Amino acid sequence: MTDLNEFLKKLLTLPGLSGFEDPVRAAIAEEWKPLVDEITVSPVGSLHALRRGSGPEPRPRVLLAAHMDAIGLMVTGIEAGLLHVTQIGGVDPRILPGTPVLVHGRRELPAMVAAPADHLLPPSQAGKPVALENLVVDTGLLPEEVESLVRVGDLVSFNTQPVELTGGVIAGHSLDNRASVAAVTECLKALQRMNTAWDVWAVATVQEEVTMAGALTSPFDLRPQIALVVDVTFAKGPGASDYRAYELDKGPTLGIGPDIHPALFNTFKALAEELDLAYAVEPMPSHSGTDAYGIQVVAEGVPCMVLGIPLRYMHTPVEAVALKDISRTGWMMAQYIARMGPDFMEKIRMEEAE
Repeated sequence: MTDLNEFLKKLLTLPGLSGFEDPVRAAIAEEWKPLVDEITVSPVGSLHALRRGSGPEPRPRVLLAAHMDAIGLMVTGIEAGLLHVTQIGGVDPRILPGTPVLVHGRRELPAMVAAPADHLLPPSQAGKPVALENLVVDTGLLPEEVESLVRVGDLVSFNTQPVELTGGVIAGHSLDNRASVAAVTECLKALQRMNTAWDVWAVATVQEEVTMAGALTSPFDLRPQIALVVDVTFAKGPGASDYRAYELDKGPTLGIGPDIHPALFNTFKALAEELDLAYAVEPMPSHSGTDAYGIQVVAEGVPCMVLGIPLRYMHTPVEAVALKDISRTGWMMAQYIARMGPDFMEKIRMEEAE
């Protein structure tokens, strides 16, 4: 097992775009293997890891869900050796010019996203941020070499390297949602020193950014009694200063809204206050924008809780999180799971949760 910082930096050097998560899944499986009793891969590619509890069988099951997929680009055309691309997930084209990327062709090709000079753009776009259809990816190769190595449909991932900032903050691409995968890993590590009555299923889900395929399929297979969903949320920073953003290094957020079972919110809040763990309440008045949106409606329905890790500059190659927020989130989940007795479900009946 590696420490949190090294494991997270490893995840931030790997591709794993939505629908093509193989490289990051392999790294997560390697890290989880000594922490669990069983590891499998679902038919759509989600990673399932089981830590068996000590309670009487049949044991109830808690699902820890964090999506491992990332946003990125896909090649749509080749013109004079330059690649035209479209987005996989929510990519803001304003941040792309000058970004180092990796083209996953017949071999991996380092490249840059380039924007034409302003005077070469259509008059209607002059002086404005360059639209995605006018950006190109430049590998530096001659046109005939590009044609032999790259095909329409090939992936293009961010190729920025993780950077350790001051104050225990790390920046890089794909922290949405590799930060939460790291938090689930920290939870599994903490549970090694704890007794748990429930079976714990840690799941790194696929395709949250585009289809929620993992969220809609893994719970159907595993049939958990409850699910704890971990994702990133908006941290305070430039342009994000109102109630929808949260301070870095002040602990995770506890979501409250339609995707979240009120009894789970109440018991998480009570635990945080009992243990004097830092947290903030995050209103989620519509759907949460997380895997909980899919998980809660699988089969007969799964009561969900959402924990958020504050992150600056979401959906950019320089996302930033505080390492302490990751470790605090993992520790909070472990403490919660350790307190879940065999009769825990009796305490979270919807009609008694108000």
